[in-house]
Amino acid sequence: MIIEGRVIKLGDKIDTDVIIPAKHLKYTDPEYLAQHVFEPIDPEFHKKAKGAIIVAGRVFGMGSSREQAAIAIKAAGIKAILAESFARIFYRNAINNGLPVIVCHDITKEVDVGEVIKVNVESGEVAIGNRVIKCKGITGMALDILKAGGLIEYLKRQKSELEQALHFKHHRL
Repeated sequence: MIIEGRVIKLGDKIDTDVIIPAKHLKYTDPEYLAQHVFEPIDPEFHKKAKGAIIVAGRVFGMGSSREQAAIAIKAAGIKAILAESFARIFYRNAINNGLPVIVCHDITKEVDVGEVIKVNVESGEVAIGNRVIKCKGITGMALDILKAGGLIEYLKRQKSELEQALHFKHHRL
């Protein structure tokens, strides 16, 4: 799974209330949430997000465990987030919503705003121009969930495969 995009850089300790302010949590429409993503730091962020990759510092997604934070980022068109570390619940919410999140130590020192980078989600390799740096790839079930487009789609596929297997077994009896 290869993702390519231009870099939008953010700092350390990006709180979920900065990602999507609490006043917008009464809405569930991803498109609505996307229009308000990162509103406290840049009210026009959603216009710059499509096709970009966020590069951030430490503890991205700290704060409340609102699932809408990952939903808003993905709906705004962000392809992936590379950060030096993630808050644990945000990391899982991102994977469950089909948003690739890559742990990449010192990434903020390696890239500049606007640079185009390529990320190999599985291996964790990040190509920056003609340099390649190694980050932590995503494997196993988390990768399967990402490839399916999120946890709901993953579970639908698992159910379908199980039903097909049971149907096949029933007809062989």
